[in-house]
Amino acid sequence: MTRASTDVLIDRIPVSRNLATDAIWVITFSLVTAICAQISIHLPFSPVPITGQTFAVLLSGAVLGWRRAFLSQVAYLAEGAAGLPVFADGAGSVLHLLGPSGGFLLCFPLAAAMVGFLVEHGVARSTWKLVGALVTADVLILLAGSAWLRLLFRVPLAQAWLLGFYPFLIADVVKVALVGGVLPRVVRRSGVGRQLSVVSRQSEVDEP
Repeated sequence: MTRASTDVLIDRIPVSRNLATDAIWVITFSLVTAICAQISIHLPFSPVPITGQTFAVLLSGAVLGWRRAFLSQVAYLAEGAAGLPVFADGAGSVLHLLGPSGGFLLCFPLAAAMVGFLVEHGVARSTWKLVGALVTADVLILLAGSAWLRLLFRVPLAQAWLLGFYPFLIADVVKVALVGGVLPRVVRRSGVGRQLSVVSRQSEVDEP
């Protein structure tokens, strides 16, 4: 895949791609997630705060492609498990991954990879397709988090939704809108759409 045809934004940057540059992007987005985690709003009725982490997770998938996005979130979790203060409110420990936020956090790599995979297959060219991918990944995180809370606190499913799903919907709509509204425009302006149109017309001309 050439730089002109890829929808993965960092692959369109005119620098050589190798393990070192990939590692830099992976670590960079793990730190972006850590920074976004410090934007937190505590809710009186839920043990899990609203944070900016999901925005970073969705953005990593949209910008890095599935492999690097997956690794960036694995790196983020590893940093936190090692004791670095990268989780919400500067927390960092393995025990935090076993606490109320654990279900959400452990789903981050899968959600990022899902978005990245779909972007690699063209959803970033359309705002609505990208939004659909982002919503799917976001709902996956919320479902995993709610299921974790249900098991952790042994509460009914309806109460688990109140703790880990419904309180986050408004904030997550904003996060999805930010990523989904901006990325397709960047892709189009960077020439992906024009390149694909040229290739399509050339194929039609070459057909017997």
